[in-house]
Formats: sequence, structure tokens, C-alpha cells
Amino acid sequence: MTLDLGVLNSATKYPSIDTYHTLNPANGGLLDEVMLFTGTVVLTEKVNGCNGRIIVLPDGDWFLGSREELLYARGDRIENPALSIVPVLKPLLNQITGRERSGLGTPGIEVYFLEIYGHRIGSAAKQYTVLGNTGCRLFDIAWVPMTILNLPRPAVAGWRNRGGQLWNSEEYLQHAARETGIKLTPRLGTVDARELPVRLEDTPGFLLKYAPHTQTSLDADAGGAAEGIVLRTENRITIAKARFEDYERTFRLRKKKS
Repeated sequence: MTLDLGVLNSATKYPSIDTYHTLNPANGGLLDEVMLFTGTVVLTEKVNGCNGRIIVLPDGDWFLGSREELLYARGDRIENPALSIVPVLKPLLNQITGRERSGLGTPGIEVYFLEIYGHRIGSAAKQYTVLGNTGCRLFDIAWVPMTILNLPRPAVAGWRNRGGQLWNSEEYLQHAARETGIKLTPRLGTVDARELPVRLEDTPGFLLKYAPHTQTSLDADAGGAAEGIVLRTENRITIAKARFEDYERTFRLRKKKS
């Protein structure tokens, strides 16, 4: 099979995660409607950087990418210096390509998603470093069936947007982190879904309780503010993000309106 890089790129992109309280597209504020969770909810720190991908095919071939583009491939077939992602991800390849795949589907492509952050990466870089350091944290692993690569590109995008990618559980993420030595985004705790805040007004206090500061600082003098929390069920069927910034904007908009 001739590999269509455009199809591969589309099939392995990370989907958008909804906000915990529904986002109002008209003004960027949050609405009262909240995402419903059941069972145990895993809370992890949302790190403010840029997304990177390590894509491993069944035959051991691999690609590195940003959120939107493929940046590098085995054999120097692609090389794009965008966002300094490649120098951060390349040293991790030996740990990842040498391990056994998850087997959620056979045959398939395993995609490791990492948040790359720190020096000159994103608007919050100074919260993590003032000495020019960079870091990365693993936050998700997806499985993409090889058969998807036979579809035309528009069909692949639709498949992905409908939730076609298969996602590994929290247990598997923990196992992969131990096996590869790659750190996960910080685990902040677990709560029963019934303990989650429902009202907009109660959520900033919940965020502050579990993420009073970042746990991913790269040097001692960095700003240290956390961006927020990602909430996910242990099987990852339900996942949402809650950012301090979104709640602050919402309350400013409400105050202005009143």
C-alpha cells in the first residue's frame, strides 16, 4: 500500500476536547450547561504548550508531528522545524518504538500525544521557565486501524470528528509511562463524579483546590501558575477541560453585562 501522508496526518490528529461547562461560541464565555460524568473521574493538570505526536506504524515506521502537521519521519522523508517540536520528540523514539503495542486493534497505528512546553512555546511559557528550558508530558495514546488509511481524506476527517479513534485507558497510560520512562501530565487526584461542581460559580474554587500551581515547572523562578484541569473517566469515554482563563472571562462578561 502506498502511504498517503495527508490521510495519515488526518487520521492521527488529536481531536478537540470540549470544555467542562459548555463554551458559548458567540463571546467565548461559558454557559451553565455542564458535561455529565459518571463513576471515578481522574483529574490531571492541563499543561499550556503545544501538542506533539509520535506515530508508530505496525512495521516500525514512525513519524513526528505537531497538532496540525507531520514534521519529521524515519529516513528524513519530512523535515519541518516548526515550534521546535522535533528536537524534543526525537530523543523519545527509542523508548516508544521498542515497546509492545497496545493491541486495541490489529493491525493498527499507535499514536502518542505529548504536550511540549517551556521556552518560547505558547503564551504561558514563563509560567514554566525563565531559564530557557523545555519539557514534555505524555497525555494520551490512540489506536488507529490501518484500514482507515484506505479511505479518501474527507472521509477520514469525518471519521475522526465522529470519535473514530480508539483511546487507551488510564491504566494503560500509567503502564506506558512506566515502560518508556516518559512522564505523564501530573495526576492531581480522583473524585467520584458526584463530587464535581455543577455551578459555574463553584468551579474556580474546585480548580484552585486541585491545581493551585503547576507541577511541571522547569526551573524554580518560573511563574508557576497552572492552566487548569483535564477531567476524564478511567476508560476515557468522557473527557473535558476546565481552564481558569475561561471562568475568569465568563465572570468578566457577566459583570460587564450587568
